Amino acid sequence: MDSDSDAIGFNSPFLIGSELEYVRTAFQNHHASGDGPFTKRCAALLKAALENATVLLTPSCTAALEMAAILLNIKPGDEVIVPSFTFVSTVNAFVLRGATPVFCDIRPDTMNMDESRLEDLITARTRAILPVHYAGIGCEMEAIAPIAARHGVPIVEDNAHGLFGQYRSKPLGTFGRMATLSFHETKNFSCGEGGALIVNDPELIERALIIRDKGTNRQQFFRGQVDKYTWVDLGSSYVLSDLLAATLLAQLEAREQIMSKRRAIWNRYDQGLREWSKSVGVTCPTVPDHCEHANHMYYLVLNSLDERQQLIQHLRNLRITAAFHYTPLHLSRMGLATGRQPARCPVTERISDCLVRLPFYYDLSLDDVDRVVDAVRSLFTSSTHG
Repeated sequence: MDSDSDAIGFNSPFLIGSELEYVRTAFQNHHASGDGPFTKRCAALLKAALENATVLLTPSCTAALEMAAILLNIKPGDEVIVPSFTFVSTVNAFVLRGATPVFCDIRPDTMNMDESRLEDLITARTRAILPVHYAGIGCEMEAIAPIAARHGVPIVEDNAHGLFGQYRSKPLGTFGRMATLSFHETKNFSCGEGGALIVNDPELIERALIIRDKGTNRQQFFRGQVDKYTWVDLGSSYVLSDLLAATLLAQLEAREQIMSKRRAIWNRYDQGLREWSKSVGVTCPTVPDHCEHANHMYYLVLNSLDERQQLIQHLRNLRITAAFHYTPLHLSRMGLATGRQPARCPVTERISDCLVRLPFYYDLSLDDVDRVVDAVRSLFTSSTHG
């Protein structure tokens, strides 16, 4: 291998076909800012797919989470329960409002919030539960939702990985009072940077529109409900540019094609690694029978940190880029400073040391998947593997 064309990167943005045409049209419409025609078309498509929920496009999933924290009136002293194994935005949006994070450990099979530990973490101060559908595989909402309801605590689903995934035939993102989506470059559907707030509670819709529009009632003004608009609540600039919505719409319209290709990549990895992994003590993703996952990533859980790092270096030597994932939030500087102590998350600590993600993106060929599979297996059959 003597050229960059032989390298297999970890992720690569892609064009499905209509993105540039749609962006050109957005300019021709003289509407490049938010809430234009493409924003409305994206929201309508997602609304139809998510059981008629209200969908508000945002500049990022982080922005959507910040909106959720404002909508729940999170204030200093409130507690939010969040898995320690997640991206920092899941908890940061609530810490910004003064909340105390309560870190929950994860299941050793799906890497999702361990619902068996949830009830013991709830106190009179608990104001939100934040399940994260890791790798687009649904959390055990059948257990989590009744616990939350019994204590009167709202659920906000972080569904950054799981758009169009399902749990017991119900779309991910439709279980909580709210949910969030990500359209970052690394996600299944992308506009570079983008997100969405899914509002499943009709009582929150009007205020969500105000918060999203800098705390003003401008949307009411546009609807003719007030004769002028003004500042009425907390808020910020949480609206996605119509140029980015145009890019996103092209991908959402091609969702069957994109999902089919990603499913083929995931299945090819699984066919090459599932049986082999059992012979060397490596763990492949667990997808419960009642979950239809989003084919967001393929990962392996190795036996130790050293073994994980050895595999990453081995693949790098073969011009293949693999990556680890989250570090435990409960052990981070901010986690220790802001979180409720003690936080015991031994599964999170082990998984964080041992998990490696393999290359996964739309333009990845099945031949390249086979090359990655062969490279992974070659380490474990080589005499240098310790």
